[in-house]
Amino acid sequence: MDETAAGEETTVAKTDHGTGEAGLGLDHTHEVHAAPAPKGAGYRVLARKYRPSTFEDLIGHGAMVRTLANAFETGRIAQAWMLTGVRGVGKTTTARILARALNYEIPGKIDRPTISMPEMGTHCQAIMEGRHVDVIEMDAASHTGVGDIREITDAARYKPVSARYKVYIIDEVHMLSTAAFNALLKTLEEPPEHVKFIFATTEIRKVPITVLSRCQRFDLRRIDAGLLTEHLKKIAEAEAVTVDDEALALIARAGEGSARDCLTIFDQAIAHGGGAVDTESLRAMLGLADRARIIDLFEFVMKGDVAGALGELTDQYDTGADPAVVLSDLAAFVHLVTRMKLVPASASDPSLSEGERTRGKEFSAGLSVRVLSRAWQLLLKGIAEVEQAARPLPAAEMVIVRLAYAADLPTLDEALKQLGQATNGNGAGAPAPRGNGGGAGAPAGPTGSMAVRPAQMASSGGSGPVARLHTENRNIPAPAMQPGQAQPDSIRLESFEAVVELAAARRDIGVKFALERNVRLVNFEDGRIEINPLPGANPNLAGDLGRKLTDWTGKRWIVTVSREEGEATIQEKKEAARRSLLDDVRADPLIADILSKFPGAEIVDVQVPEDEISVAEAALPVAPDDVPFDPDDPFDPDAYDLDAAFGDPVSDFDD
Repeated sequence: MDETAAGEETTVAKTDHGTGEAGLGLDHTHEVHAAPAPKGAGYRVLARKYRPSTFEDLIGHGAMVRTLANAFETGRIAQAWMLTGVRGVGKTTTARILARALNYEIPGKIDRPTISMPEMGTHCQAIMEGRHVDVIEMDAASHTGVGDIREITDAARYKPVSARYKVYIIDEVHMLSTAAFNALLKTLEEPPEHVKFIFATTEIRKVPITVLSRCQRFDLRRIDAGLLTEHLKKIAEAEAVTVDDEALALIARAGEGSARDCLTIFDQAIAHGGGAVDTESLRAMLGLADRARIIDLFEFVMKGDVAGALGELTDQYDTGADPAVVLSDLAAFVHLVTRMKLVPASASDPSLSEGERTRGKEFSAGLSVRVLSRAWQLLLKGIAEVEQAARPLPAAEMVIVRLAYAADLPTLDEALKQLGQATNGNGAGAPAPRGNGGGAGAPAGPTGSMAVRPAQMASSGGSGPVARLHTENRNIPAPAMQPGQAQPDSIRLESFEAVVELAAARRDIGVKFALERNVRLVNFEDGRIEINPLPGANPNLAGDLGRKLTDWTGKRWIVTVSREEGEATIQEKKEAARRSLLDDVRADPLIADILSKFPGAEIVDVQVPEDEISVAEAALPVAPDDVPFDPDDPFDPDAYDLDAAFGDPVSDFDD
């Protein structure tokens, strides 16, 4: 795999040693040098022409270079290195430079490994062109088997033909099979003195830990956009190409931290512009929207100006912008504004244009994190919808409409607070916002509703744009009634059991059954209930119960779900009371005597007819309220005619 290391930023063994260093990792003042061209070579793309051949050509590579410099200076050279990173950050190029440093030799001058290579050595040209007999490169993506590794281990026993070390560069090493990795382990752990291994991979997690533990690991990070921009500017000067700074920043941003991708885009842009690169032609080539127009679209959306936002989107589409790319750029600007609000220092990013920096600061000062977070979430979902839509433009327009109306909707708590203020107000609401995108609001009246719409962003006295809400203070209608149905009277429920009884009276058996068997009560107040549903309960029970109680009682009820244990269910309480009653009956001597006369008999249930209960209660004497209790006055059962009240239930069983 052809990798370009024209500008890399790395760390060693997951240790942060700093970034942004160049030219042996120590400064940013290096000059770009074109790699020597093979004889008879035609045009070479920029990614190959400016492929680094020495450590001095690398940018942002300080930590790894410092580690290797100290190792080479002290003779502590490892037997294997693992280079990992995304595509185009220079893994293979770094491997070739390292192989060159290991075998660097100038007869009569230098005969030892060194990272300082001021001129081409004996083996340098062949190594950098990938044709040296002692530097063997293997693509593990196409050589995955144990047989390929066995060839390496067998050949490793023989000394190099002409170089100091026999170096094996295995690219995409994570593609090797398990058997191939196992075959490599022993040689990798104790290789001959003349053998070195350099591995490169984009999927470090797929490399066995037994292999990683035998290597020094270097993580090649994405290259900073500022470093890429400076590097591209020097290449443009070397190529005598006219290009503006904004175009270079755009290329660096489009490359996403990959030096090879940036050089490929730059090469294409030079061909597209006929030797000159300007921002407009570059945007057209990449299918990108104008960043300034993206900011204009963002402002329309945050104002709630749907007509303006749709017009801007259509204009960008007519100029060749992809709707999905427009939304993606809009999401990127939302992210930029959010970062500027939370991390003000991010506004000094050199890759930002002056318009992005200035207007981004204004938006970050005027918009809340809640508004930006909601816009980000809507855009992420909208981008996926547009990419899957048969007609991207209408789908993108619907995303913009949804985003404009939801740009500054209140949270649930704020909405409830505003709703209460609107309900308790005198009906004099705030003026409605301009209806340029949302139509005119309905006139206020008894049947109106609370209207919440994004308002125009205000900017006065140099202050940044501020998204506001205009709330029309209108009366909130009562729940809709069916034709011919009377308005329900307000019913006050004193307990949770009363709620169950109300459900039974309304013949809602499902709710009654669920409340009795599947719900533990956590808290009960007038108008608010907290419940803990048991496993298996309807997940929508709380919402359904709140709506039904509001309809049944004529007042608002809020039912919430809690994780607290709560009380026992009503069914559990009934069952506990039943068991207690059975235990009391079994403990009665008379009942025990009856059970003893009927072997095998048991008490299944206890039921007392309602009429007998009322007769017994009426027969019991009631002490006058004004007679004080005397603890010394024993109870005289003969004073009460118990037989008249209860009869003689055991007379038939007397011996």
